[in-house]
Amino acid sequence: MSDCLVCGNAGFTTVFQGSDRLYHTTGKQFSVVRCVECGLLRLDPQPPPEELSQYYPDNYWFAPDQSTASRMEEAYRRLVLRDHVQFVSQALKSSTARGPLLDIGCGGGLFLGMMRERGFRVVGLDNSREAAGIAWRRQQVPAVVADTERAPLRAGSLAGLTMFHVMEHLYDPRAYLRAARELLAPDGRLVVQVPNAASWQARLLGSAWNGADVPRHLYDFRDRDLVKILEAAGFEVLRRKYFSLRDNPAGLASSLAPSLDPMARRVRRVAESGSERLVKDLAYFALVVASLPFAAAEAAFHAGSTVMIEARPR
Repeated sequence: MSDCLVCGNAGFTTVFQGSDRLYHTTGKQFSVVRCVECGLLRLDPQPPPEELSQYYPDNYWFAPDQSTASRMEEAYRRLVLRDHVQFVSQALKSSTARGPLLDIGCGGGLFLGMMRERGFRVVGLDNSREAAGIAWRRQQVPAVVADTERAPLRAGSLAGLTMFHVMEHLYDPRAYLRAARELLAPDGRLVVQVPNAASWQARLLGSAWNGADVPRHLYDFRDRDLVKILEAAGFEVLRRKYFSLRDNPAGLASSLAPSLDPMARRVRRVAESGSERLVKDLAYFALVVASLPFAAAEAAFHAGSTVMIEARPR
């Protein structure tokens, strides 16, 4: 077992064991442990890359097609992404840096497409060739297949860099943050979002919390863990946001009823008729709406199930 990412301590205690509740890629049990010094949660042991890749199913991102259902889903995703777009737009407008915005883990590129529509120069980065191709074709977003440390970008060339739900998947988040700092202009902006392990949802649901996403999440960060890692990597934290219309209510819904999650059903290729699919989709949407008051309440107390942080290089 390696030392703690945040404090360097070597002592850990097991919190719970869990398996892949959402996508059912494996029946294997995994342990989540807590640092006895600072409280950071992580998967232990962390699967090697060749094993971990097996737990990422095909179509792990949203890939729209021409069907009516797909167009409706894209319209919904555009609606719930607006607060992401607004947060990042404010960050970029408050900066004196000039250059494009890079989204690491861009997937199908919908977020960047919405930023491009607002007049920002954008570029995406993803490990998946298929996802990058979708970003190009559907959103007219230039997307590169590479990881951050090998991105074909000049040091100091970016006005902004975003990582939404990326850090928790990385073996060494600090290396990515160091690479991000090198790519950003002196007054550039970094926006990072992760599930918040200090949220009410995480505390109440434990191993059933969707934000843990065993075994794909190698770390379960609290907001204060992320702040410490950012500061250690040479960033100054400027803002925090604890509510995401896209993530927080839906995360609670998927925790309570993972079998209704639309993407999980699609990924698992659940056999269902058109009427069955409609009933399940409506039931899931109703659960998302019912989850809104709780998600808003926990966010009001800075205990939302996600945290989004704006930072700049020191």
